[in-house]
Amino acid sequence: MLLASYRWNGGSKMGAKPDYLDHRKRLRERFQKNGGEGMHDYEILELLLTYAIPRKDVKPFAKELIRHFGGLSGVLDASQKELETVLHIGPISSTLIRLVKEICGAYLAEKMKHKDMLSSPQAVLDFGRIKLAGLPHEAFMVIFLNTKNKVLGYKIMQEGTVDRAVIYPRRIVEEALAHHAASLILVHNHPSGDSEPSPEDRQLTRAIGEAVRTIDIRVLDHIIVGKEGYCSFVERQLLPIAVEERRVKGELKVPGAL
Repeated sequence: MLLASYRWNGGSKMGAKPDYLDHRKRLRERFQKNGGEGMHDYEILELLLTYAIPRKDVKPFAKELIRHFGGLSGVLDASQKELETVLHIGPISSTLIRLVKEICGAYLAEKMKHKDMLSSPQAVLDFGRIKLAGLPHEAFMVIFLNTKNKVLGYKIMQEGTVDRAVIYPRRIVEEALAHHAASLILVHNHPSGDSEPSPEDRQLTRAIGEAVRTIDIRVLDHIIVGKEGYCSFVERQLLPIAVEERRVKGELKVPGAL
């Protein structure tokens, strides 16, 4: 009798089904019915972890990840090594978490390819944020567009610091020619979170714009992303030639929109 009533492993009777299995079922049914609507961030993460950790109550792990990284976005931005510093998070769980973000990036990249980037500026911003905003170091990406402003491809040109402006114009010209691009959108991040452009950012943008203009390619915008927001050079009118061209052609439909 004593053995039969003894509770162990998170409060389950010996031989009985663990309580967390019913909780998992309810969580899964909520998601199947309404998606993530009404779910806390830790519950979304908890549901994800159930597919990597099948035999434990993962709610405490999900809450600890949220607490440790300051929110769900911090969890998704963390590296595999950083994720595995949190108790109970091993290589399977960390790989699954990182895979989710990569899938989101691939999804946004594919969606972006089917849109006119000048009439869908939010698509560029969303893609730039998920690719770069959470990185712990600076990265500089170029999106290559055709004559109809459709995406031909993109490439992260540099990771680390972006203050050595002299190396970018030549490499970007080469890549633009290789992609047969008609125009470019520049995107880079500020790991500090502050998206305000520095003097070096402005100088680099001018240098790239002047370099590609010699081969009849336009820089349509330069977007800086950070955890606290973004800055569009066109919106801030820091690319006066691009702003004027887009207004004349009727492409800048909403002043200040991006």
